[in-house]
Amino acid sequence: MLGSILGDFFNVETCLAQENRNIMSLIQKIARQVSGSDTDLISVKKISGGSINDAYKVRTTNGEIFLKTNRYELEPMFEKEVRGLSELRELGAMGVPPVLGIGTMEDLSFLALELWSSDEPASDFWENMGRGLAKIHRNSAPAFGMDFSNYIGELVQNNTWTEDGFEFFANRRLLPLAIKASDLGLMDRHEIKILESVCKALPNLLPKEKPAFLHGDLWEGNVVVAPGGQAGLIDPAVYFGFREAELAFTKLFQPFGSGFYESYQEEFPLVSGFEQRKDIYNLYPLLVHLILFGASYRSRILYVLNKFR
Repeated sequence: MLGSILGDFFNVETCLAQENRNIMSLIQKIARQVSGSDTDLISVKKISGGSINDAYKVRTTNGEIFLKTNRYELEPMFEKEVRGLSELRELGAMGVPPVLGIGTMEDLSFLALELWSSDEPASDFWENMGRGLAKIHRNSAPAFGMDFSNYIGELVQNNTWTEDGFEFFANRRLLPLAIKASDLGLMDRHEIKILESVCKALPNLLPKEKPAFLHGDLWEGNVVVAPGGQAGLIDPAVYFGFREAELAFTKLFQPFGSGFYESYQEEFPLVSGFEQRKDIYNLYPLLVHLILFGASYRSRILYVLNKFR
């Protein structure tokens, strides 16, 4: 995985002798369920799984597993992730790791994928990523949304089909999250009013484009190195939406590597002015982060609202 590696390496004997005995026992059971009853653990390494899930690199006698776990009641989140992985795989534009298993084990829900970790990124990794994403975005639909709703982080993402893209972005993305943030005391009514005025102005602020198939949660931690050194994708929140929203999110925190944006532009050119309007699209992930992680994201949201009010 390209994201930073967190946590320590534990051999099985050390883990079982300390506080991690319970989780190690569960991981052993999961490994045997997805890889065969004769599977034994060799090592477990806790790695970056974003801020929502616990994630592990699991070496076993029957191969390596990328394992994500969460609370028992969040199994539907993993079920929708598997559907998204399947949708991406069918497009064939970029690599997607095979799903080994999904389910619940005692008080946990889990998703197990084939671990891709042995190859180094190719020299044209980010150029390949840009071309691959552009090919994904060229897939369209008659309306905005998806035939199933899913999750962004732990939040339900409403993908109800909507013919108008500006209406979809306002009523399926921005306004519901702003109301939720207000209910949590993270936004006030005046700020909601400003957002409502920005939503009304969306047709004048954003280009009118047809729906594009989106990964939906595209940051560097959800990009992996596929066999052969090329780019692959994990952890999607798929839907048909504005493709600029996806590209804007790639610039919200740590922009993607050199060559990505140039290759995308060569494959599927953007309407001029993207850099000036990308902040509007990023209101959505910023609202997600505000709700999930707290008030530290509020100032960035207010900056964007006042910029485009």
